[in-house]
Amino acid sequence: MDLTLIWKTVLIGVVEGLTEFLPVSSTGHIILAEEVLGFQGPPGKVFEIVIQLGAILAVCLLYRARIWATAMGVVRREPVSLRFAAAIVIAFLPAAVVGVAAHKYIKSVLFSPWVVAVALIVGGVIILIVERFAARPRMKSLDEVDLKTAFLIGLCQCLAMIPGVSRAGATIMGARVFRVDRATAAEFSFFLAMPTMIGATVYDLYKNWKELDWHGGGMIALGFFTAFVCALLVVKPFVRYISVHGFGVFAWYRIALGALALALLVMR
Repeated sequence: MDLTLIWKTVLIGVVEGLTEFLPVSSTGHIILAEEVLGFQGPPGKVFEIVIQLGAILAVCLLYRARIWATAMGVVRREPVSLRFAAAIVIAFLPAAVVGVAAHKYIKSVLFSPWVVAVALIVGGVIILIVERFAARPRMKSLDEVDLKTAFLIGLCQCLAMIPGVSRAGATIMGARVFRVDRATAAEFSFFLAMPTMIGATVYDLYKNWKELDWHGGGMIALGFFTAFVCALLVVKPFVRYISVHGFGVFAWYRIALGALALALLVMR
């Protein structure tokens, strides 16, 4: 890789790591950043998917104690651990089914700067509405999220297949609508991201395996590492921030970025 390609790859990794767990759409940011930078990653959008996995692994590291405790609880058949694990699996299933069925259409049609710009604006407006009208939360810890609520959150996650919607935004706002408090909604979104993004990575690599080469592998590894480090730095401060201040700043940021992107696209 030449130096120009290296710094562009690092920048895309930074964008991914900083935005994956914020309700601003990491995929949307990557699409817009690639458009601005003239960046062309490996084929099939594998680059974007795998660097998202780097960010997911950062969350696995940060929440390793809870993951281990849940795994051991499932082995020992502890009711609380079994319920939490079942909630994550149930929430994961809708996106898994829709993702496999609509994979080709999503990659070929929806990955567009125009789609991202509009989705950013619409999503920002929805966040403002949810923040204003959401009912008082009745679930204030991960262990209180019941299976019905988990499934409904999983349905909301399907909306994130539209670039610019934001997987974190769809699941967190969905959880807020179903009366989960802000911090718990964010953390449930993190745990749901683990099987979702690992599954997406494996499936995308399977679909595009023959198109990858060592050159593409180097770009993927660099972006993966950069996203991993940046996500480590942003997750905990994000949870602390939204617990106190809410999501309004992210909504206005989305609206401003989407409007700017639309203006630039029109002028181009």
